[in-house]
Amino acid sequence: MMSGARHSRRRLTRPMCVIFLLGGFLALWPVQRRVDCERGAFGEGADVLYLPSGRTLRRLSLGYEGLLADIYWTRVVQYFGRKRLAHSTQFENLGPLLRITTELDPQLLVAYRFGSVFLAEKPPWGAGQPEQASALLRRGIVANPDYWRLWQDLGFIYYWDLKDYSNAARVFRVGSERPGAMPWMKVLAASVAAQGGAFATSRLLWLEIYRQADTDSIRKSALDHLMALDAEEQLRELNALLALYRRREGRTARSFQELLAAGYLKTFPQDPSGAPYAVGLDGQASLTPQSKINLGPLQ
Repeated sequence: MMSGARHSRRRLTRPMCVIFLLGGFLALWPVQRRVDCERGAFGEGADVLYLPSGRTLRRLSLGYEGLLADIYWTRVVQYFGRKRLAHSTQFENLGPLLRITTELDPQLLVAYRFGSVFLAEKPPWGAGQPEQASALLRRGIVANPDYWRLWQDLGFIYYWDLKDYSNAARVFRVGSERPGAMPWMKVLAASVAAQGGAFATSRLLWLEIYRQADTDSIRKSALDHLMALDAEEQLRELNALLALYRRREGRTARSFQELLAAGYLKTFPQDPSGAPYAVGLDGQASLTPQSKINLGPLQ
């Protein structure tokens, strides 16, 4: 008898699920009608379903905000695709659509990640709105603070599109501390900090990477970067001495031997790899061909 009852319940389960889903779609129908009416107020130029606030739409969704967010995300992709195919440079509704989508479902990670790319890319490949892209990702981080990929994406927006190296380094560093973050996030933070001129911060990060390295290649890379940072600092100090010599002596030094002879230096300067420094034709301190230092990441 109990087996028959269980079989009967299983037979009823699928029809009940179908009825439940149909009821959900029917419940969304008046919301869709209302959105269509709102769209009519904008005319054909609106091109997409649009309401000023996702929070308003969330209240109208009758508990189906996740499903409605998926619908809006589909509209975002369709809208962006049509604009791209038309080689348009105007994406005026892209930002508002993404805001509505993520207000409906703040955990819809794909909308933050791909939406920020749509916004940041320069026309005709995208909207050319990196500020809106960074704002979208910051909202995503507030809603999903432990998802390290959003920190990664925001760091790249700061780095590539906004050229804001200090914020890029900060975001990469904080993101590297999120659960599951890849080790190269710390590497990015250190490299970008150096590029933005924050040498002390970069040195601390590379030192931490060196101490925590679990492979010889990572340890060697960290050591190379630490040596490059030290060389960069030494080059700045040597250039300051060369400038002082030029002001006081009234001529440009052609070698560090002149600074040694005049008492500006006590020993001949060497870089962290043990190679001597040289004075270039421009009167600035430089590495020599014997040096094993690579300043590429710092330039």
